[in-house]
Amino acid sequence: MSEDAVASQNAVPAVRTVNLWKIYPQDPEPVEAIRGVNLQIDSGEFAAMAGPSGSGKTTLLNLLGGLTRPSRGEVWIGGVEIGALADKKLARIRLEEIGFVFQAFNLLPVLSAMENAEFPLLLQGESVSVRRAKVRALFDEIGLQGLESRRPGKLSGGQQQRVAVARAVIADPALVLADEPTANLDSATGAALLDVMERLNQTRGTTFLFSTHDPRVMERARRLIRLVDGAIESDQRR
Repeated sequence: MSEDAVASQNAVPAVRTVNLWKIYPQDPEPVEAIRGVNLQIDSGEFAAMAGPSGSGKTTLLNLLGGLTRPSRGEVWIGGVEIGALADKKLARIRLEEIGFVFQAFNLLPVLSAMENAEFPLLLQGESVSVRRAKVRALFDEIGLQGLESRRPGKLSGGQQQRVAVARAVIADPALVLADEPTANLDSATGAALLDVMERLNQTRGTTFLFSTHDPRVMERARRLIRLVDGAIESDQRR
């Protein structure tokens, strides 16, 4: 076996679940939003989860990101089981190990593009000089140079989502979770955003997991996981 293959076998997955369930109490019957999911996303993957509305994509993404706690089962991020962590420790894992990209961008309107992108580094205690240098280098890489001082209201939708991607990857997280990141973008802008994320995956090794209805994202993904009624129906590697 090659050294690369051994390293791959021994590498800690970006995220792993064991018999994961999410059940919401409801009359007359509880809703099983996620049902016994066993999933592993390795470092460096560019993967997408697809499925009809109500299939559990966003719920699963929220469980993987520590935004929702499981009813039972386990979620492992970078070798740490997060399901039972205290709130403070879980928040630290989210800050250091997980990046988020949302459909609605979720930028802070009173902050500039640079300030939005550097926010995770600020929370981690990085110095101003380090934060600014990292953001400028990343903005140059993803085509946002010259827009550092603009607030979100002065940016196009595509530019805002690039800032959101920059914020998600700036601290080199183990995993970036992207929930319908192209849904509010036109075809050309969505394709350009996917180009950016593919390039970050290739040049920085950033691990991306998408939740999507978008055929463009499904076509680009090198792994496509299909969910139906809260369970994995198929898992195809390209």
